Amino acid sequence: MAWIGTSQASVGTARAGFGTLSAEASRAFLQRVHLFMSLGLGATGLVAVAVVSSPSALAFIFGNAFVFPVLLVAELLLVIAFAPVAARVSAGTAAAMFFGYAALSGVTFSVIFLRYTAGSIGSTFLVTGGMFAGLSVYGATTKRDLASLGSFCMMGLVGLILASIVNIFLGSPMLYWLTTFAGVIVFTGLTAYDTGKLKALGAQAGEGEAYTKMALQGALVLYLDFINLFLMLLRIFGNRRRD
Repeated sequence: MAWIGTSQASVGTARAGFGTLSAEASRAFLQRVHLFMSLGLGATGLVAVAVVSSPSALAFIFGNAFVFPVLLVAELLLVIAFAPVAARVSAGTAAAMFFGYAALSGVTFSVIFLRYTAGSIGSTFLVTGGMFAGLSVYGATTKRDLASLGSFCMMGLVGLILASIVNIFLGSPMLYWLTTFAGVIVFTGLTAYDTGKLKALGAQAGEGEAYTKMALQGALVLYLDFINLFLMLLRIFGNRRRD
């Protein structure tokens, strides 16, 4: 019966090897996702600084009642269209869409430089970066099933969006702060959940253009988690400009 032991050992070795390959594939995929996300954040920051440093750009964007709302709608449409369009176009076009969205976000996010001091923006960004890194590590290494966390956070996100829309008309300070702290909780959970989901996806991501496009879609998901967490924390810790 020695062949049974040999066969079982071979299967065990094969499984261990497959597990190692899957772990390496997931790690490589997450590295690509985080690289794209970091480059996107860099593009957003550079464009925001360029816009706020240009009086003519500020006059065009904020001096016209229609320009800023149109830019916000364009951002929303790009987010909605990205995944289905990226699946059909080349990796280069998908990358252009991603970085185009990041640049457009930089244009709209330039408004925070008009509302908050540069020092508080910088310090909040560092805090967000530290939180995001820790949450990403947790999501990538935990053995727990985060599906229930993801479902809870998605329901919280829907409630957060609805409450924010309602507060546009109510202007309630209490609701403003409730949505702010709820937003921190929601995007904290989503960061860990999305990272874990992308880790699982990376084990079977394939290669070539499809791999790159999948990484870009993952980068957009984590980019949105980071940006929204940053904006919520900026509400709490940001110092408003007095001029």
